[in-house]
Amino acid sequence: MNNNFQQESLFNAISDVQRRKIIHLLKAGEMSVAQIKEHFELSGATLSHHLSILKKADLVRVTRKGQQRIYTLNMTVAEELILFINQLFRGNDNEK
Repeated sequence: MNNNFQQESLFNAISDVQRRKIIHLLKAGEMSVAQIKEHFELSGATLSHHLSILKKADLVRVTRKGQQRIYTLNMTVAEELILFINQLFRGNDNEK
């Protein structure tokens, strides 16, 4: 993670329990919006809002298959976030 905007965007994305649940679901593999929605009691608009925030933070990627939007977890960014948090709590000042 190399800038404050990216850090802020990522921490905002994981600050919400619903978005953390979406990330957890996507760890198992790609899912369509309809498949994700089956796990939540959220309106389509609310789910779309959460997915948009995750996409803006680059934690998820979206592709189209016909009419469906398919979401996948961006493991590169997820791993960078994990590394940053580990460094933060271990006192490594290489990342600022």
